[in-house]
Amino acid sequence: MTTEPVQILITMPFTDQQIEKISSVSPLLKVSAIRAHQPDEIPEDVWARTQVLYTDSVLPEPEKVPHLKWIQFHYTGIDYAINKPIVSKPDLLVTTMSGANAPQMAEYAVSMMLVLGANVKLMIENQLKSTWPDRRWEHYKQHELRGSTVGLIGYGSINREIARLLQPFQVSILAAKRDLKQLKDDGYFPEGTGDPEGNLFTRLYPAQALKSMLKECDFVVAALPLTAATRNMIGADDFAAMKNTAYFIDLSRGGITDLTALKEALEKKVIAGAVVDVFPEEPLPANSPLWKVPNLMISPHVGGVSPHYNNRAVDLFCTNLRRYLEKAPLFNRFEAERGY
Repeated sequence: MTTEPVQILITMPFTDQQIEKISSVSPLLKVSAIRAHQPDEIPEDVWARTQVLYTDSVLPEPEKVPHLKWIQFHYTGIDYAINKPIVSKPDLLVTTMSGANAPQMAEYAVSMMLVLGANVKLMIENQLKSTWPDRRWEHYKQHELRGSTVGLIGYGSINREIARLLQPFQVSILAAKRDLKQLKDDGYFPEGTGDPEGNLFTRLYPAQALKSMLKECDFVVAALPLTAATRNMIGADDFAAMKNTAYFIDLSRGGITDLTALKEALEKKVIAGAVVDVFPEEPLPANSPLWKVPNLMISPHVGGVSPHYNNRAVDLFCTNLRRYLEKAPLFNRFEAERGY
């Protein structure tokens, strides 16, 4: 158990109540809250005494922070930061926000399944043109979520919460994951969410059998970290394995799905439709051909946006602070060898 004071620097725009909640974890915590966008906005004496840094992307050079022991990132995906020198500092703890964004991202995914199945995109387009469509019974024949088969690529906190939300729809849930021996979720998840015991799926597939899973699915959701192993993981062969009535939703990170292959699969009606929330280049350029793909919904990386996110992030940070003071393992520790 730590008994020495712990100097914490927070660069996020948390409210006074949120800062107080963090401070109240222990009288040993000395919290400095300085909203910053660049490292040079933080006084050097603050950097010099900081032991714990909570930030989104404000990262100092290693020599500025001789006492830094732990960085808690505000986001789940930190591929933008892993090549920064400070992240490679020996013996530095680095943790992510995995689990804190699962509730809103899971709701987003389920809502997109319903939107795709009801062809809401076409409905909006017709409204903008003041058009009552001919053959509306054909165009708006709903692909019901109830009783369908949903495939989840990855079975982390987001897809586990999707599995929980889908239970009332009586769907068959298929999941593909890297480590089939680790069924329980030993990471962080808000109370009452997710699938901590790993028993809500109907069938589990190894990553190598992804295509076998895809051919069974009516809806497919990808929620994976971006690593060397997952970059361009989902491509033309995977879309070809899917039903031509199936829908694809990408909540992962830009670079996991081959978007050129997805565009061709949609244009050739290899699959029925898709929603993409993440792109290798963001904002998506105005001249990108993806904007004109009729059965593709483009979402501007907002699947994780929620007015409740900061509160959930503070809850996770407070949990990790208690574990840090107790010298217990922290939730969501980044491991360089696996890339997340």
